[in-house]
Amino acid sequence: MGKGKKVSIIGAGNVGATVAYSLAMKGVCHEIVLRDRNIDVARGKALDMSQAANAARMHTLVYVAEDASDMAGSDVVVITAGSPRKPGMSRDDLLIINAEITKEVVQDVKEHAPDAVIIMVSNPLDVMTYVALKESGFPKERVLGMAGILDSARMAHFIHEKIGYGAGQIRASVMGGHGDDMVPLPKFSTVAGVPLTDVLDEEEILEIVERTKHGGAEIVGYLKTGSAYYAPAKSTAIMVEAILKDTKQIHPCAVYLDGHYGHSDVVSGVPVALGASGVEKLFEMTLSRGQKRRFAKSVDSVKSMIKVLSDKGFFDDLKKEKK
Repeated sequence: MGKGKKVSIIGAGNVGATVAYSLAMKGVCHEIVLRDRNIDVARGKALDMSQAANAARMHTLVYVAEDASDMAGSDVVVITAGSPRKPGMSRDDLLIINAEITKEVVQDVKEHAPDAVIIMVSNPLDVMTYVALKESGFPKERVLGMAGILDSARMAHFIHEKIGYGAGQIRASVMGGHGDDMVPLPKFSTVAGVPLTDVLDEEEILEIVERTKHGGAEIVGYLKTGSAYYAPAKSTAIMVEAILKDTKQIHPCAVYLDGHYGHSDVVSGVPVALGASGVEKLFEMTLSRGQKRRFAKSVDSVKSMIKVLSDKGFFDDLKKEKK
């Protein structure tokens, strides 16, 4: 046995804690460190989860980070820290607040876990992944965002709701940004291997796509006091597991594009193989004209948010460092 795997989770709210719980219940890693501004809440959740791991006969230890240095030696750092999106709040409102939080948190990762793969979960997702990449200076393969797996799962659920069969055999594919700018790929979506376009007509597929885009908002509307966390956490845990076990499984993730699909210096969701070094391979699929157009629109929306940060001088200190 080599060194045990270690995962640090920054932000022990609903999403972060549920990621930790999912990983602990499967015994995916040896150590999970919870870091949160409220150290006692993180301590309480860590204790509770350690006891759950014993109930599940798992070897995973869950403990609190008393200090940022407790993240040292992490293989993966999951960042869920950020201000939550409240009802009526646009993703852009969150932009500045969460960019500052991300910047601060990533500085800690850079200092204490310089070899980790960073998985961003904070919203607005694609932009926060871009901020984390720029701030960390890590290679682009080691900073990725969780969105596509969640959106695909939401789409698969709505497909099942519509057709009433094939549960667990539905594979939905999406690309692009998280939320309203998502680019669903019905051509690459299947029910037990049968193309979605053979199972549903165009109108039904459009209906599913619309529901998927607003899948998060729909849940916020019901919960009133928070947003979804079971599916986002499970989707994040799937990424962590693929990286720790070096499976090279292919999942849609938000990653830095450097000429891929004709776009550069931006983050968007595309299919990648996940392994020990993060993104092992990025796949360029053949898109229809309409999909290319929708993907470009999605990329532009991320670029405009990056520009908002840029205009506010957000990346200025990084430019100075480069010189």
